Amino acid sequence: MAEENQTITIDGAHYELGALSDEARNQIVNLRATDQEIDHLKRQLAICQTARAAYAKALRDHLGEAPQATPH
Repeated sequence: MAEENQTITIDGAHYELGALSDEARNQIVNLRATDQEIDHLKRQLAICQTARAAYAKALRDHLGEAPQATPH
């Protein structure tokens, strides 16, 4: 599909990409790149949260096997 026929919606308004200035198209590229990076970071955060939960469970399991300290 040619760029002139593509549209983008911003704040509810539709724009033809081919009618936008070079600067506007550059900003769209920047927005898309940052959106992709945000999605990537969200996936990384989910991985880290899952790992942390597993480490916390492993610690709880380990502490359950160790003798409990008595209060003084």
